[in-house]
Amino acid sequence: VINNRPDFEGGPEQPTSAQMKAAAEALGLAYAYLPVQGGFQSTEEIAAFRELLDALPGPVLAFCRSGARCTKLFVQAQSL
Repeated sequence: VINNRPDFEGGPEQPTSAQMKAAAEALGLAYAYLPVQGGFQSTEEIAAFRELLDALPGPVLAFCRSGARCTKLFVQAQSL
């Protein structure tokens, strides 16, 4: 699981990365936190996403608020 959503995006009632990590690990899932802002993903963020795709056991689920950031990161990471 790759979480691309910054903590508290969408309000304080949203679970934090630490809470999601605990839940994922309780289910035996690997978890990574790579928060990115909407609208622009840096070359460093794209490279970090690629590294996570290569390192984490598959299949990998990446998520953000709408799916747009994850899709952009995935598409751009494929060219690395």
